[in-house]
Amino acid sequence: MRHPSPAGPGPAVQVVAHRGASTDAPENTLAAVDEALAQGADSIEVDLQRTADGQLVLLHDTTLARTTDVARVLPDRAAEPVGTFTLAELKRLDAGSWFGPGFAGEPVPTLGELLARVGDRAGLLIELKDPASYPGIEQQVADAVGAPRADVAVQSFDHDALRRFAAAAPDVPAGLLFDSRPTDAELDAAAAVADQVNPSFRVTDAALVAAVRARGMETGVYTVNTGADLRRMIDAGVHRIITDVPGALRALLG
Repeated sequence: MRHPSPAGPGPAVQVVAHRGASTDAPENTLAAVDEALAQGADSIEVDLQRTADGQLVLLHDTTLARTTDVARVLPDRAAEPVGTFTLAELKRLDAGSWFGPGFAGEPVPTLGELLARVGDRAGLLIELKDPASYPGIEQQVADAVGAPRADVAVQSFDHDALRRFAAAAPDVPAGLLFDSRPTDAELDAAAAVADQVNPSFRVTDAALVAAVRARGMETGVYTVNTGADLRRMIDAGVHRIITDVPGALRALLG
């Protein structure tokens, strides 16, 4: 294990806003970040990709079609991958109107803009999205995060990329994402490089949480939105819950 977890049950479950408060504002925008802070999120989860000119930006999909007006502004390029656009081109796009007219003109933010907006008001959970398409992004993110903070972590479904990040930034908490229930062998391997095991809530129960904790790691589950599921994950003893409705989870936790 990299950073041993404290003994005992630990603090109350942390509220992690999925792509910001993405039920109430357009995902991966500063508007969603502001709303997550207003709803009492402990931490904000975002997706990170890289532009053609090397800038780190908050975007989930491999293309811009769903969450921007690229089809109107740059119609011939609407299906192109995110990494083929420069930051200047992305800044021409509206990343808010698709969600609602009140968010018209909301821009695609950079990681630097996110760090400046959040400051020390909340933690961050940064997902490396499709890192195989962005060689060297692990070191770039490590450099961008700067001085390690206990409440800033980096996670990925790409376990090879996460290992590279953990080597580049050994003092930054690292999390492995799983869409299926991790086996004991996978948990053993995770403990060598990760501080967090972050599976789908659908495959998570108290036994898995205990197995992760026994190996000195923490568990953060995604993406939990209904009252029954939120309660089940709280009862399972997870360390953090990633949710589109941080305010509802905060209210449930009292």
